[in-house]
Amino acid sequence: MKIFRLNHSEPIHWKLIGWLGAFLVIFGYYLNANENVMSWVVWMIGNLAVGAYSLYKKAFSTAIMSLVILAMNIYGYVSWL
Repeated sequence: MKIFRLNHSEPIHWKLIGWLGAFLVIFGYYLNANENVMSWVVWMIGNLAVGAYSLYKKAFSTAIMSLVILAMNIYGYVSWL
């Protein structure tokens, strides 16, 4: 199966993963501001997506940051329960 590419640069699914992760992180802030426990789950998924995209792009500092924040999201979720 042919992978669709935008501007012959990278597979579109990686772009979507990056944008989805960014959206989820921002949406997680909104949920957290409204004291919704699901903010932690949304942040976990968002940071995992941003971390994966960063690894793909070889942006290792951003990938490590996302994975550390993912660990803090897990801690926050467990603390809120």
